[in-house]
Amino acid sequence: MSARISVLLETEGTYPFVGGGVSTWCKILVEELPQIDYVVYALTGTPQVKTKHPVDDKENIKRVIQSPMWGAEEPAEWILPFRSPPHIPFSQLYLRKKATTDEVIREKFVPLFRHFLRGFEETGTDVLLYGPTVWAIYRYFQEYDYNLTYKSKLVWDAFKEEALRPYREHPERFLPDEYPNVFDLTTGLRWLYSMLMAFTAPAPETDVSHATIAASAGLASIYAKFEHGTPSIITDHGVYARERYIAISAADFTFFAKRFLINLSTFMSKLNYVYADQLSPVANFNQRWEIPFGGRPERMTTIYNGVNPDVFAPGPKPPEFRNYPTCVAAARVFPLKDLETMIKGVAVAHKSIPNLKVIVFGSLKADPPYVQKCRDLIRRLGLGSGGNDDEAKDIDSWTFRFGGYHSQPAKIFTAGDISLLSSISEGFPFTVLESMSCGTPVVGTDVGGVREALEGHGVVVPPRDPEAFGAGIVKLLSDDDLRQRLGRKCRETIIAKFMTSTSVDGYRESYEKWAAYKRDNLDDIRAENAEIIAAWEREIEAIRLEHQENEHRDH
Repeated sequence: MSARISVLLETEGTYPFVGGGVSTWCKILVEELPQIDYVVYALTGTPQVKTKHPVDDKENIKRVIQSPMWGAEEPAEWILPFRSPPHIPFSQLYLRKKATTDEVIREKFVPLFRHFLRGFEETGTDVLLYGPTVWAIYRYFQEYDYNLTYKSKLVWDAFKEEALRPYREHPERFLPDEYPNVFDLTTGLRWLYSMLMAFTAPAPETDVSHATIAASAGLASIYAKFEHGTPSIITDHGVYARERYIAISAADFTFFAKRFLINLSTFMSKLNYVYADQLSPVANFNQRWEIPFGGRPERMTTIYNGVNPDVFAPGPKPPEFRNYPTCVAAARVFPLKDLETMIKGVAVAHKSIPNLKVIVFGSLKADPPYVQKCRDLIRRLGLGSGGNDDEAKDIDSWTFRFGGYHSQPAKIFTAGDISLLSSISEGFPFTVLESMSCGTPVVGTDVGGVREALEGHGVVVPPRDPEAFGAGIVKLLSDDDLRQRLGRKCRETIIAKFMTSTSVDGYRESYEKWAAYKRDNLDDIRAENAEIIAAWEREIEAIRLEHQENEHRDH
């Protein structure tokens, strides 16, 4: 009997604590691959989150390592035992604090921190030499205290000097009002303090590491590669760097803050991509970002998401909607889903279809200010009051409403004649596949892998184009023959190409491949790592010498 394969599954803001498409995908993997042992390495928003998907009953989840990015003053606050002792015993935390002196910080941490920060300005795709820095910082925080280190004056001075380096060395690139002030700099260091607390979490040895996003969570794959020789897989759902660009650009931040966060996001993604042994985007679309950011085409294997057609199956439309042309959508209400374009598109379609009904099912808690913005837009366009429960009682009083959380996702898509997706960024969305599996055609925006699933099975429109979106709704609802023909084709395509079993088999085969590779080639992996480390040591030594010379000159 062959040994069971173990996988370090790295998540960020998703499984098992938060719902959504990526979380659903993780749940499917865990449940459909009971022969795989998972250690879940979960980055969360705050320490107090509760599990959305129970894990206590999953025998193949051997451990959950939670690391909150916000709301914890130090690692001691987020000890979360699950089928294992606490991450960090109190005695060890005490010894770490006692060992963390200014001399240790100056000699062991500051050169690493300086090198890490210089990676933010890396313009090329060759970021391999920053991998050992990530590993060395991880090892440092297994021995020394995170809180004392980050809050030392030595670290503040190093951060300030490195953050100002581009402005000092290339003043011609910046306008006077683009220079950071003290508030900008302290904010930047506070962001790093929170976002990199995951460096303190242990990365236990497994046969394979599997990151669900090319971001902070995926740094654990780099620790594991240098610490244990563990091969890594990345599944790109949405493209992290692209989604961060969108969110940061729209935020009310200063020039420095935006530049800092965008550079950090880009650096994280590049590090993830160059160290991945297998890049498995959920759609071919993602490769146009992965390759420029350092992903190697020969290491790319697209594995599409899949659904269970026995669960998501055609069914009768509910009686209350049978006399109304009805659209449904499944989406958490937050900016990336661009519900504003959907609402405006519905207003366009309403002119041609006066008795149109549109219901959006999904959490209203992700971004309450955005929810209110959408409600206000619904009212202004005369599509309803913007409420949900009261309007549901009188179907003739509304055109568009939020249905909130739906306890039976498979029932969402049989409630409508068509479904809608208006996102400005996606990977390979489950909602499109689930709708297709129910025989419900989709009007969707041309983002991520939507076209790869939907072309020939619905209507694909440009993002942020309400007129085109509304025209797509009218096209499908006004032509019964077209809609029914596309519905049948949707169902057939799901069964032929996008079933859960097909997707899960792709990951099982990948796990088996890379577990065998580690077993048979560990010496070669370590030799390759040693070459990178040797080149990296020269860079770190150069930083030490540079700093010593600067200190000597200043004195």
